[in-house]
Amino acid sequence: MSENPTPRPTHRTDGKKVTLAAGTTETNAAGGFTVRKKFGGTESQIRGALTFYKWCAWISGTFLLLLVAEMISRYIVGYDLIAGGVDAQTGETVALGWLNLETGNLHGGLNISTWILIIHGWFYVVYLFSCFRLWLLMRWALPQMIVMALGGVVPFLSFIVERRIYAETLALLDANPQATKRY
Repeated sequence: MSENPTPRPTHRTDGKKVTLAAGTTETNAAGGFTVRKKFGGTESQIRGALTFYKWCAWISGTFLLLLVAEMISRYIVGYDLIAGGVDAQTGETVALGWLNLETGNLHGGLNISTWILIIHGWFYVVYLFSCFRLWLLMRWALPQMIVMALGGVVPFLSFIVERRIYAETLALLDANPQATKRY
């Protein structure tokens, strides 16, 4: 018996006719059709976006942990970290010191606690961009984007999500080499 070189139509469970890929039987096709993964970019674009996402996740996660420490210091203990302030009693310059928010023991200088807030806030925007770019290129579902975005606001989550996303993305790229072909 010779093999038929032309694809044969079949019916899916929803009633639509589809053509099975060559060499595919109905037993190894899901619901009567072959699922083909298609990415939104080339392999180099995806790998570049993945590397950018990885760095952004680590930087954003680190600043988030600094932010948590700063919030505890400011709102529970009552101190801010100041660089280059002047001691209110002696008039001496303090390279790095704690400003007591009740007594105001330091004047001037750079408030590092406030800068941690600012840097994390702006870098979170960059982190969201990296999440969005990778999400678009991989063509994931919306819940995946939400979990990735939460990585920048839930302490330690960015490290956990980054590790999982990195491994999953590389596995998908290796499992679907045809999905990155653009031309």
